[in-house]
Amino acid sequence: MLSVSRLSKRFGRLQALDDLSLHLAQGEIVGFVGANGAGKSTTMRIIMGVLTADSGTLTWKGAPVDAAVRRCIGYMPEERGLYPRMRVTHQLSYLARLHGLGAAQARTAVHHWTDRLGLAERRGEEVQRLSLGNQQRVQLAAALVSDPQLLILDEPFSGLDPVAVTVMSEVLRQRAQEGVPTLFSSHQLDVVERLCDRVVVIRSGRVLAEGTVPQLQVGSGRRWRVVVTPDRPDSEEAQTALDQALAGLPEVCVSAADGAVGTGSADSTAAAATGSPAVPTTQPYTLAEASGRLVITAGGADEQPLLAAAQRIGTVHELGAVRRSLTEVFQDSLTADDGTDDDTDDPVHNRTPRAKEARA
Repeated sequence: MLSVSRLSKRFGRLQALDDLSLHLAQGEIVGFVGANGAGKSTTMRIIMGVLTADSGTLTWKGAPVDAAVRRCIGYMPEERGLYPRMRVTHQLSYLARLHGLGAAQARTAVHHWTDRLGLAERRGEEVQRLSLGNQQRVQLAAALVSDPQLLILDEPFSGLDPVAVTVMSEVLRQRAQEGVPTLFSSHQLDVVERLCDRVVVIRSGRVLAEGTVPQLQVGSGRRWRVVVTPDRPDSEEAQTALDQALAGLPEVCVSAADGAVGTGSADSTAAAATGSPAVPTTQPYTLAEASGRLVITAGGADEQPLLAAAQRIGTVHELGAVRRSLTEVFQDSLTADDGTDDDTDDPVHNRTPRAKEARA
């Protein structure tokens, strides 16, 4: 539905966006992730027409994004655009009327969204007298009150308590089920991981990684995990089979399923138990020290060599890819060498207000 194609934006010597592309399908929730200054807010401001791109195209349902399309977008800016002395009801009604709703429609929409977002008892209060969390709820209500066809939300979960995060997440899921796509930025990667259909990771105005959460968790450097109960763990034959199996696999880590440490390295054992990047086992794992199931992880293009090795050892209970947390994926993306300099290459220029705005 929304297509952002090859956007570029420069502020003086600062390249804020560099050939950035992304898309949103109907009913899709897409997380927009990157460090401060990566270009997330700049992208959203260009979508909303607050900034103009130097090059690139924006389309909605195949047609160029223009003022009429933007009136159908619910936008939540990073700098909250509320009138502090306005009462909540008047604030939301005013914004609804600006989007073309009649007085009765606006009143109905305001009551619906203040109820839905837990603001019913705050309708008559001035925005400035609300807690920051409730101001955030009002800001989301402002983005939703016009019944938008697309949501663009810049840090919508910032400053919210867990209850409010749950409420907002449920609202976005409901809107997605109704066909409304959402693009939102966030540094709360646990929320992104739970909520999003896809995630786009950017750095220095470029897309570094894109995909579903499971796709990003598996990544390009695949590792596999198997849980196995050794046959006759006290037998010499079983120990020999284990030693031979481990010798034939790359980057092997072994641990007891209960976390007990064998004679493999402590780092290797911890890595196998958690699914973190592994350190190869430096010593044979002694089956006599095991009490029950083993967890074995190994690298490789596919899982079949690990499965074959596990079947030589005993009964296989689980087999699958090792999945990293989205936080680990994000950290890996930031530390990877993508051929660009970071924000410290021009400290004087990057301290200017215009540059800070561009990099937000």
